[in-house]
Amino acid sequence: MTSGDSSRVGRARMTGTQRRQQLIEIGRSLFAERGYDATSIEEIAQRAQVSKPVVYEHFGGKEGLYAVVVDREMSSLLHMVTSSLTQNRSRVRLEQVALALLTYIEERTDGFRILMRDQPAAAAEGTYSSLLNEAVNQVAHILAGDFGRRGFDTSLATLYAQALVGMVATAATWWLDVREPSKEVVAAHLVNLCWNGLTHLEADPQLASEWPSGIPESSGGATP
Repeated sequence: MTSGDSSRVGRARMTGTQRRQQLIEIGRSLFAERGYDATSIEEIAQRAQVSKPVVYEHFGGKEGLYAVVVDREMSSLLHMVTSSLTQNRSRVRLEQVALALLTYIEERTDGFRILMRDQPAAAAEGTYSSLLNEAVNQVAHILAGDFGRRGFDTSLATLYAQALVGMVATAATWWLDVREPSKEVVAAHLVNLCWNGLTHLEADPQLASEWPSGIPESSGGATP
């Protein structure tokens, strides 16, 4: 076998489906590493060892490839987060949603970096913020039921859901780089703060600075 024959065997022709998947994986890696603007069709084609027209044939351009990558990552993360909210008791659901986000970061780090980066203006849908909004809606529904049973104002459930989801999302972004402690420990501590705070909610909280003088701290809340 000549060297030319050997080279052709080493680069066996891919099917259209295989080539598309290869380009998606290469694009996913480059978008995570460099961001959308700094990634070029030329580099994607070069890494795939194909010509630029092949990339255009599959995706119509860089924006099309980026949209496919983001859509896949969003679908994966949304499934993990929403499925964790549909079963078990309230505390377990909080644990599972925190763990789902941390697990996604652990297993699909490149995908999470893509979702966290600035995206082209055309990508208004399928962003990390839209995912968080969906999580807020579902958590608000859970909290509204709990608030109703406890005689609290159910219209405030969305406010509390925003705070809880925001806390988990911010901690998860921090954990993206440090990876310590383990995701299980992080999830447990996040829920410790969330759950114990929710357990001891005051029905009508007031700013401590506005408490009437002479009221002992024990009757108004925890010591700051």
